[in-house]
Amino acid sequence: MQTKKTKSLCPECLKVIDAEIIEKDGKVLYQKTCPEHGEFFDTYWSDVEAYERFEKFPSDGNGVENPNTKEEKGCPFDCGLCPNHKTTTILANLDLTNRCDQRCPICFANSAAAGYLYEPTDEQIYKMLKTLRAEKPVSCPAVQFSGGEPTTRNNLPEIIKMARKLGFVQVQIATNGKRLAHDLKFCRELRKAGLNTIYLQFDGLREDIYEKIRGYNALPNKLKAIENCRKAGLTSVILVPTIARGTNDDQIGEIVKFAAKNLDVVRGVNFQPISFSGRVEIDELRKMRITIPDIFRLLGEQTDGQVSKDDFYPTNCVLPISHLIESWKRKEQVKFTIHPHCGAATYLFVEKGKFIPITKFVDADKFFEFVENTAKKLDKSLFPRIKKLMMSGKIIKTLPKFIDSKKGPKGLDLVKLITNIFKKGSKETLAEFHRRSLFIGTMHFQDTYNFDLERVKRCGIHYVTPDCKIIPFCSYNAIHREKIEKKFSKPL
Repeated sequence: MQTKKTKSLCPECLKVIDAEIIEKDGKVLYQKTCPEHGEFFDTYWSDVEAYERFEKFPSDGNGVENPNTKEEKGCPFDCGLCPNHKTTTILANLDLTNRCDQRCPICFANSAAAGYLYEPTDEQIYKMLKTLRAEKPVSCPAVQFSGGEPTTRNNLPEIIKMARKLGFVQVQIATNGKRLAHDLKFCRELRKAGLNTIYLQFDGLREDIYEKIRGYNALPNKLKAIENCRKAGLTSVILVPTIARGTNDDQIGEIVKFAAKNLDVVRGVNFQPISFSGRVEIDELRKMRITIPDIFRLLGEQTDGQVSKDDFYPTNCVLPISHLIESWKRKEQVKFTIHPHCGAATYLFVEKGKFIPITKFVDADKFFEFVENTAKKLDKSLFPRIKKLMMSGKIIKTLPKFIDSKKGPKGLDLVKLITNIFKKGSKETLAEFHRRSLFIGTMHFQDTYNFDLERVKRCGIHYVTPDCKIIPFCSYNAIHREKIEKKFSKPL
């Protein structure tokens, strides 16, 4: 691969400095030099082949039409969103509190460690949500209430109702599951309020992992939380393991197998390679650092080769589908124009205890190419209604070329399922797909050591703050969090 130049941050002084992305020994490395604090290097992607395959999916969005801040200091200090940001808010994080009922060493924030309480009022939350819905050209469709631990706010059900009334189609919480494990009534209240999904902190199936990462054996709470979600009818749980080398990287396959056994309530697993908050000793960083291709490799090894790196695609691979829907409906859609090296995903189907990745019976490359070409033809059409009818027939007729149902799980007619999207609409049909499949994703959030401004500019996961700023996830946690929390907090 060719050396790429970008901009980054010095981990010591947080000044913007030049950086290079280079290949060495089959890996992709990140190197940068601060005039004051010297040279830093880190592993960006541990597999250059996978890096280059994902590189074929670049995507730039047009950003927002109504940015909240001006370009003054430059990226990443003008976040708000600024006019230079390229992706609208696909998922917003809204921290309800920095209170927590755990004391995790790897946490981004908690009140006990910070020494102050950050907890937006209901009025502030309403304004924050309204700001997200007012974003143009498309409103933010999804919000995740996080923290701290959002379930420490007793009025969480009312806040969820507020979000639903404002038009958010996807409302979720990021939780350690402790309260869910001990309060079935509260689980039922969350479901009744309109909660869609629970992002459940889940680091493995061994006690010692939790004792090391979370400070106590939290595994019984995790299992009980899942059971209470089942009883309450909360049937969209995503397991979220923070993966660190030498700590729980041997659990990747076990976590996926556990999810498959609980497919009635667990809809997916989203692995998060550890991101280092604040300063860290370089030796510790290199010992624990794990990257997205490591997740691919370890999952393959721990499932006896049933899943491979070629089964994963960058998160922005679905952009052609957004283009097609936009051309079809003649209405702006949410577009996943995020950086191709931010995250990856695939879908697994389970049959007789074995995994069948969707790529084993769907030619994804040709399918996405066909969808993109179809969208372009609709865009250029002078007679969109007539062209739409013609394209609908062509799409239905062409789908079998990309899908070999004989290689897929029994009882799943994916051609018919996708055809129904064009005939009946997508909501019910997509729900059927998700009931049969297990989502496997990985998102590597940045820290100051592997910070890449090109990724930040394309971020689609943002925080919203009490002063109604909208800030990309990685720049918020690396730069802005402490300042913002202190501005809107009070002493304990």
